Amino acid sequence: MDLLSMRESYQHDRIMLCFNGPISRSLIEEIGKALRNYLDTQQAAPSAAMDVFSVYIEMTQNIRHYARRQGYDEELGAATVAVAHSGQGHYQVSAGNLVERADGEHLVATIEALALLDKQALKQAYKQQLRRPRNAEVHGGAGLGLLDMARKSSRPLQAALQPLPNQRSFFSLTATI
Repeated sequence: MDLLSMRESYQHDRIMLCFNGPISRSLIEEIGKALRNYLDTQQAAPSAAMDVFSVYIEMTQNIRHYARRQGYDEELGAATVAVAHSGQGHYQVSAGNLVERADGEHLVATIEALALLDKQALKQAYKQQLRRPRNAEVHGGAGLGLLDMARKSSRPLQAALQPLPNQRSFFSLTATI
């Protein structure tokens, strides 16, 4: 493993934080604390820092919950998470994980539909989702978390799906704050 090349790549891409591996509730919390501390040392605007932290938590918890629902082991349930700071004052929060291909296709289609909405339409969709009864048996659709991330993002959410063997794909999502 060439750590120097990794370091140079991270510096080039302005990656502040990167994680790859099995993700637990306590790990989500610890990485979240590290992220908050880093944003504090960088003197990020409090509202931006809170949005970055909130989106990071939402993404990682979604991955953890999905892996548990699917019954994935630690290897299949692993997450890849990166937080970067652009030169233009924006933060990019990205997360990826293995998904069943059909679930990934549905999620990408949902995110692409959200990308067509302006801030007012996202706010309206969020309010409508708040009023709907929660059905614990149903997972999917544009849930509150996804709508909230879209609302916090300064640009439309970006999703990608890369097919893998065994009807699985690698799903990745990026929010720009």
